[in-house]
Amino acid sequence: MNSTAFAHQLPPVVDVGGWSFSLDVLTANEDSDVITEGLIRDAGFGVQGLPESVFRALSEFSADPGTTGALLLKGIGVGVLPSTPETPEACSNLAPGEKTLLSEFTLLSVARTLGQPVGYLPELGGDVVQNIVPVKASAKRQVSTSSKVELMFHTEAAFHPHRPRYLLLLCLKGDPNATTTLASIREVIHLLDARTVEVLFQPRFRTAPDESYLDDPSGQRLLGEPMAVFSGHPDEPTLVFDADLMVGIDDEASAALLTLAAIVAEHHTGVVLEAGDLLVIDNTVAVHGRSSFTPRFDGTDRWLQRTFVVSDLAASAADRVGRIIATRFS
Repeated sequence: MNSTAFAHQLPPVVDVGGWSFSLDVLTANEDSDVITEGLIRDAGFGVQGLPESVFRALSEFSADPGTTGALLLKGIGVGVLPSTPETPEACSNLAPGEKTLLSEFTLLSVARTLGQPVGYLPELGGDVVQNIVPVKASAKRQVSTSSKVELMFHTEAAFHPHRPRYLLLLCLKGDPNATTTLASIREVIHLLDARTVEVLFQPRFRTAPDESYLDDPSGQRLLGEPMAVFSGHPDEPTLVFDADLMVGIDDEASAALLTLAAIVAEHHTGVVLEAGDLLVIDNTVAVHGRSSFTPRFDGTDRWLQRTFVVSDLAASAADRVGRIIATRFS
């Protein structure tokens, strides 16, 4: 294929035109401002209340994520919102009544359609629903709360033995200059030569953990065990890739990784999330990133809610407390 003529497809879109759950679904919870196991259980029943078009799209996506490995739900009602807090922690400490759990319930209902929502202890304290807002102190770091740097393409938690199957991003407030970037292995693998693909299918790559997962973030980040970037059937492979944290264990592997990184950087797509957009990413098919943008820190900044979904809870049982996966990386 001529790579100069290649354009990565946008994810399919389902527009629900302002639909939202009734606030009545939240009244059964004793504390309407706290995410509890009871709320997550009720969100499992809430699946039945999703629009048929959404439920059908999610069911089809879970069976086959398509060529883009992503799905965009548009026009979801997120309720009345306060000013964007300055930190994710401040989002969790809003005064009673400042925000209902409508958006959280919606996000969790979509998550339960696909599997089981979980948190990771180092990621914002293990919150199952995480609030992602720009933070001044992390503006130039390779973390979700940054803004002044481009987030490099990565599989979510590429280094983790219990990485999520799906990543869900619900936009409460958007920024027209912030693009969530996406690249699917099903779109780009055909742009690689046969030998590069062959090497990427071999366990010749190692990945370091994110600094937030380390007991001592200032210490040395040890590389994980050798792994393959591509796995599965050659016609529909899956991938694990991190442009920042993954390295090849030899010269040929390093060259193959650089080739893949260059192809992804050149041939990807992007979505500017608006309020009411919910982006679903299959973490085994698509890698994601984000463009840089300039926050105002005036209460109107971009505000996303994120959750991670695993196919089942059994695999992480030894490393999990409730829904919080607490694997340690010394």
